[in-house]
Formats: sequence, structure tokens, C-alpha cells
Amino acid sequence: MSQPQSPASIRKSLWRGMIAAMPLSIAVIPWGILAGSYAIEAGLDMLQSQAMSAIVFAGAAQLVAVGMIKSGVGLTSILLTTLLITSRHFLYGMAMRQQMSPLPLRWRLTLGFLLTDELFAICSDTKQHKFDRWFAFGGGFSFYLIWNIASAVGIFAGQQIPNLDELGLDFAIAATFIALVVPAIKTPSILVSVSVSLVMAVVCELFEIPGGLLIAALSGMSAGMLTAKLTNETHPNKIILTRPGEGL
Repeated sequence: MSQPQSPASIRKSLWRGMIAAMPLSIAVIPWGILAGSYAIEAGLDMLQSQAMSAIVFAGAAQLVAVGMIKSGVGLTSILLTTLLITSRHFLYGMAMRQQMSPLPLRWRLTLGFLLTDELFAICSDTKQHKFDRWFAFGGGFSFYLIWNIASAVGIFAGQQIPNLDELGLDFAIAATFIALVVPAIKTPSILVSVSVSLVMAVVCELFEIPGGLLIAALSGMSAGMLTAKLTNETHPNKIILTRPGEGL
């Protein structure tokens, strides 16, 4: 079993994680402001609005859930819808299972809570030669703080600035996911997956097909997997597992 990391090594890993997540954290600020202001507009009080970001901590799911609350939709429908929207995190968890499973329970719970699209993206970076729990925590926790600060700004701004949702802040949602997806296009299968998903999403939107995003996602994944099998492709974004016991 390896010796625990030194305080200097831990600080270095934390800073590396924070710096790696910073571009995505900055990009998501308008999204967080929109989430906070939208919660106020939907009739939630300040504490409830902030709790959405502090406890739920899921951008797209928060916006959809708040919209459903505003429309008077029942709790069961809200839970099922948010479950569907956040189901991709199940895939993230499965993809990182080998890296997470040797960690103590407190680490699995903490990193599981902080696991977002952004954290998964930086932890899947091929430049990171092994999984570093402190790197992941630095990136995930800094993103969590910035998201909640942005939400708090939106909560206060939503009470002071009318029609804040008409300022185009929602473009940050698309911009953030573009920033996540484009750097990951490194193989033909991923390119096919993204292209098919894009085309199917547009087609479903044009023809007003229910569940268009789900259809697009499943179509893209199927096309990507088929391409990888036909070309015997090896995925480049493999994270090497830190040995059990390494670090604190």
C-alpha cells in the first residue's frame, strides 16, 4: 500500500483540478444566474431557490423541474422527468466505476455528488495519466461553489431585474455542452455519434416528435457503437486506476 499524499501534493492536485475546471465554471455562470432567477419567478422563496442549486445541483434538471413547478405539475411527473434528464449520470458512474470503487465510502459519496458533465469531462482528459481523487475534488467542488454563487446572484437579480430570462442567458447551456463535446471528438465513432445525435435532435424538433432528445441520444450512441465495432476502434480516453490505498 502506498504512503498517503503529502499536504503539498494534495494542494497541488486541488489547484490543478480547480484550474482544469475553471473555463467550464466561468462558462456556466450565466446558466447559474438563469437558474436562480427562474426559481424566483416560479414562486419559490430565496431559501428554496438556493437549495435547488445546493442540494439538487443539476442545471438542466433544475430548470425543467422549476418550469414544471411553475406549471403546477405533480411531484411524480417532476421526479420521473428529472430522473430521465439526469440518467446520463448513471453512465458517468458506470464509466468511472473502476476508479471510484477502491475509494473509501466518504470519497465515493462526495465525488458521486460532485460528478457532473464538467467533472466527467476533465477527469476523462487523456492528459491525466491516472485518477487523482484530490484533482477530481478540486475541480468538482470549485464548480459547485461557482454554480451556487451564480445561482445566488440570479436569485437577487431576479427580484430586481424584470424579464431576466429574456437576456439570452440560456445560450450558456448550449455553449457549455458544445465546450464539453467538441474536445472529445477524437475518433470516428465519436464523430459519428455526435453527428447522428445532432441530426436526429434537429429532425425531432422540426417534426415535433415527443422525446426527441432521448431518441437523438439513443440513435447517436447506437451509431457510435456500431462504427467502433466495424472499425475495431480503441477508445483513447482511458483513465488509469490509482492503486488502492494511494493518497488519503
